[in-house]
Amino acid sequence: MKTLIVYDSVHGNTEKIARAIGDAIAGEVEVHHAGEVNISELDTFDLIIVGSPTHGGRPTPAVREFLKNAPAPAIKGTNVAAFDTRLPAKWVRIFGYAAGRIGDSLKRKGGNLVVPPEPFFVEATEGPLKEGELKRAAGWVEEIVKQLT
Repeated sequence: MKTLIVYDSVHGNTEKIARAIGDAIAGEVEVHHAGEVNISELDTFDLIIVGSPTHGGRPTPAVREFLKNAPAPAIKGTNVAAFDTRLPAKWVRIFGYAAGRIGDSLKRKGGNLVVPPEPFFVEATEGPLKEGELKRAAGWVEEIVKQLT
């Protein structure tokens, strides 16, 4: 299986999750910052996973730009998944989260959302990640792979 993991990271936490996901998948895996993805090659991937920190209830501008520019024909029929990093505080819910918006965007382009969007938690705005989140990220993607094989 050929997998692309696209991320943006402000304080490095989302990148750590993206790389943990990439390390847990067998096969050909590419992990790229959202601004470095060659969108003309999207249709060559069997699985595309997109992640962003949640800022104001939304993905970062780099991830929003990637999603806007990703051609629907390249996403259509492709297995996709979405994740974000966020604070666990209840007041944050007021604004919403990035993962759901990413998942919705991928579905609108015809992607097959394999699992519900997944949150990974940080201790504070700049991090660090909560204890166990890297291991949980690896387990999350292992479940995705099981569903696809």
